[in-house]
Amino acid sequence: MKTSRRGIRSFRDITHGDVDLRRPIVTLFSGGLDSSYLLYRLVQAGATDVHALSVAVGGDEERSHIERITTALGVRLHLVDGRAAFVEEFVRPAITAHAVYLDTHPVSSTLSRPLIARTATEVARDLGAGVILHTANRSQNTLRRLNGALEQLGFEGHFGSPYDLEPVDREQKIKELRHIGLDEMAERSASGDSNLWCREFESGVLDDPENHAVPESFYRWSARPQAGAAPDRRSLTVTFRSGTPVAVDGEELPLTDVVARLNPAVGAHGLGRYTGLEHLPGGIKVLEVREMPAAWLLLASRRHLETAVLDAEVLREKLHMEQLWVREALEGRWFGELRAACQAFITEAVLPVTGSVTWRLDGARTATTAIVADAPRYVRDREHWEQASIKDELSHLGEGSQTADRDMQW
Repeated sequence: MKTSRRGIRSFRDITHGDVDLRRPIVTLFSGGLDSSYLLYRLVQAGATDVHALSVAVGGDEERSHIERITTALGVRLHLVDGRAAFVEEFVRPAITAHAVYLDTHPVSSTLSRPLIARTATEVARDLGAGVILHTANRSQNTLRRLNGALEQLGFEGHFGSPYDLEPVDREQKIKELRHIGLDEMAERSASGDSNLWCREFESGVLDDPENHAVPESFYRWSARPQAGAAPDRRSLTVTFRSGTPVAVDGEELPLTDVVARLNPAVGAHGLGRYTGLEHLPGGIKVLEVREMPAAWLLLASRRHLETAVLDAEVLREKLHMEQLWVREALEGRWFGELRAACQAFITEAVLPVTGSVTWRLDGARTATTAIVADAPRYVRDREHWEQASIKDELSHLGEGSQTADRDMQW
């Protein structure tokens, strides 16, 4: 049965609109304050068939925590392991596309949102649900990414976030959830989102770009070592095949394992932290903090190999395509034609990008020690190359002169 598509932008749209509270309702559930409060409000409104969907993409939330909240609220929990799909279908193309936002930081939640939206449409279809709800607000780019993905995927029912036009004060949410025994929500001082590729934080204590000392406790992969402790690894080699990382220190690994291994190994040297501003519709900027050591090293390594292998004009055009790719993904058009077209160009362009990059890991002094390409354009002995190049040019000049003389004689 198809329903007329309508955006959900407030709690009033749920309680006073044409949403049937007796039919299945799917909510995207992370276990955080906003998504927990949404479940609470649905139950309070009389929804009788609420389904909380949690898609695992390698983030921080513990299963026991998620289960405790859904059990306390009496809603059905759907746990979907999306780690393999996340890495293979979203992180892999992002690596080849060098998906870096305005030359500041690799994109992250941009990659998980299309997968979560796709999973939600599949679950909603199986349940016969006419509503998919999420909890993004208008100060989060996730709002248009989830809505955009659900739109492009053709979900026929109602979808959106009730926080869009009806935000609820943080203290109010904590107070109401405490009333039903969910006390742990008060411990969160910022909004977090995490996956295997990145951990990011915003809002709360990070609201003000002019005063935002980031608590060290926020970091995990790049947390400061205990006094006297030193990182185990000082040298590291990453191998790529056609633009995709396939091995660490000579050991071939699935991409999921490459990322999982590099995050703590690279983060132990304090690498991979980002603090910067992202734009919202209308030109407003908001502060976001990220931790992504594996992404930092992999993207830097692949760029070195690209530079070693690709013709300069191909590389210049790829740089342009990369930002088109990033823009389309950021704006919630992952499933659109333009991003797919950019991806096709990029995939073809990186086919020759095979080789390895070796790093000496040493905090701020981290640097490459070897860039080895299978089909390089670089020279390894400049003096020898110069002499050979001059000899070759003079030879061609000589051949040209002899040809001219023969033509004149004829």
